[in-house]
Amino acid sequence: MTLFEALVLGVVEGITEYLPVSSTGHLLLAERALGIERSEAADAYAICIQAGAILAVLGLYRARVAQILQGLAGRDPAGRRLLANLVVAFLPAAVIGFLLDDTIDALLFGLRPVVVAWVAGAVAIFALRGRKGTRSLDDIDLRTAALIGFCQCLAMWPGTSRSLATILGGVVFGVALPAAVEFSFLLGLLTLGAATSYSALKHGGAMFEAFGPGPIVVGFLAAGLSAAVAVKWLVGWLQSHGMEVFAVWRLGLALVVGSLIVAGVLPAG
Repeated sequence: MTLFEALVLGVVEGITEYLPVSSTGHLLLAERALGIERSEAADAYAICIQAGAILAVLGLYRARVAQILQGLAGRDPAGRRLLANLVVAFLPAAVIGFLLDDTIDALLFGLRPVVVAWVAGAVAIFALRGRKGTRSLDDIDLRTAALIGFCQCLAMWPGTSRSLATILGGVVFGVALPAAVEFSFLLGLLTLGAATSYSALKHGGAMFEAFGPGPIVVGFLAAGLSAAVAVKWLVGWLQSHGMEVFAVWRLGLALVVGSLIVAGVLPAG
């Protein structure tokens, strides 16, 4: 992998990680377009550079993270409740992901399953258009957190989008869109952090052997900077617009990529 390819993948990761379009699907597409074939090292790279996007959200939401840490220390009841909700929401994906990790890698890490997921996500956005919740972040209880956590499990299918599943899940269960977005981002710190750490421990050796430290550092930095920009833009966009633009993007991309797969230009896997 060249440094330019690492830069491209890092930017793609950072921009798409928190947008409801699926970073995994876009990274798989970018890798195939760059001629990077699927391998243990390539799959691990796509996951591990998420660390840059995680760091970006930690910086942007540092006040809320500080509140959670205060809650962990027993000094902020609201922070303690939020932490409990995030842990409960994280557990379904942690358990199911651990049990099905190898199965998901074998069956779903390919462009054809991603195209199907892009279409399904777009349909979900249009189906739930106009749905409005009223509950704030402080109003989320453990039951709602668990339900959002099970929604997050849908994103184990590459192309679905973790952000899409958790944001729409929150809205369906009565959470206002801004609160659902913030909860999704904070939940991502746990989920993406765990996935990145697990992948680094399991496949880190193969990744370093295949690519070396340079592309990994470049991908990490590019992901962090582009994620910071994308998250700020998304929060501002959703304050006055809906999510339909992401449905249109998903459908358009699914049409293009699906056509290229049928034409034999892109591999299905």
